[in-house]
Amino acid sequence: MATGKVDCPDCAGVLRPWGWARPRGVHGITGVVRPRRARCSGCSVTHVLLPVTVLVRRAYAVVVIGAALLARAGGSGHRRIAVELGVPAATVRGWLRVMGSRLEATRLHLLQVAHRAGVDQPVPKALGCPWRDVLAALGAATAALIGRFGGFGVIGPVTAWQVAAACSAGRLLSPGWPSRWPGATGNTSCP
Repeated sequence: MATGKVDCPDCAGVLRPWGWARPRGVHGITGVVRPRRARCSGCSVTHVLLPVTVLVRRAYAVVVIGAALLARAGGSGHRRIAVELGVPAATVRGWLRVMGSRLEATRLHLLQVAHRAGVDQPVPKALGCPWRDVLAALGAATAALIGRFGGFGVIGPVTAWQVAAACSAGRLLSPGWPSRWPGATGNTSCP
């Protein structure tokens, strides 16, 4: 960021360091997460830069949420998943409802990532279950990104759930993601 290589997601400006966001505890991560803040030199908007281990506005690490989605693909219900993960049942039910409403859009987004990042990446075969199809697409995206950039990142080995967080810009469970229209950015209220 100090070298001016991080672009603003809202305009053509460049992000510069702007202090730190408040420290926060995240279930599934030891210690406290203190995200970096940045300010755009073009539009003067500030942004909180989250690590790929967390999602926007979620108190649980992406690996915990991913374990819930993986268990759902295996056929478990929200109550059983909640007990296994030690998470309130209402929280798991919310994750599954949000993800369940966008399975096909998420699958397509991940397949686009795999296609753009990888050379000759095969499209995963349909597995007969939309939940498993999303996980297959996530596997393809992860393989493509690891094949292109390597399997070891700044914070250690690259995992599929880190890829999911990075490909969604931390918005895997946020409203309005993925955008419904190709090329849509920011405001998705009109085509």
